[in-house]
Amino acid sequence: MNNSVKSILKTLVNSLCLAIVFPLFLVHRIQMLLGREDSSLWAFSQLLSLLPGISGNYLRKNFYRLTMTRCSKDCAILFGTIFSHADTEIGNGVYIGPHCNIGKCKIENDCTLGSNVHIMSGKRQHFFEDSERPIQEQGGIFEKVVIGQDTWIGNCALIMANVGKKCIIGAGSVIAKDVGDFSIVAGNPGRVIKKRGMNEK
Repeated sequence: MNNSVKSILKTLVNSLCLAIVFPLFLVHRIQMLLGREDSSLWAFSQLLSLLPGISGNYLRKNFYRLTMTRCSKDCAILFGTIFSHADTEIGNGVYIGPHCNIGKCKIENDCTLGSNVHIMSGKRQHFFEDSERPIQEQGGIFEKVVIGQDTWIGNCALIMANVGKKCIIGAGSVIAKDVGDFSIVAGNPGRVIKKRGMNEK
């Protein structure tokens, strides 16, 4: 099958899936009018995350095309992955593995996320300075985390800060500070062990 035929088929499938998820989008819009945008997205995200296979991937990304700040039709969002914020951007060619938990972020073009990756909405979601009040009552700040173009994040990494372009984040790494372009990072806390394209002694 040549590329032009594949492109036409993908366009048809995307259009069909947009039509299928459109009623969910309408319910989501009603929830938005009631001030429940993120909670509504989260609920539908949980539902759609349970759909298996290629059909599940197409239905998920087309629902997010309608509901998030940006979601490319040329991306893959695998089984079990949940989004919690509508102000999220997914670029072209992005691959998000199974069972990821994605907060408020911008994932630029051609990024690859392994399974069980968590991208938090920054590292100040919960204030805890007042020891007399429950932490749940102290509020917090949700920040938009940026994952730079062509970055690969390994399985079970936890991302709380910006990651530059063309980085490699090792499996299980915890990123609490911004990471520069071309960095190879590993560990908890994550530290730069090398720069891509540079021979270090």
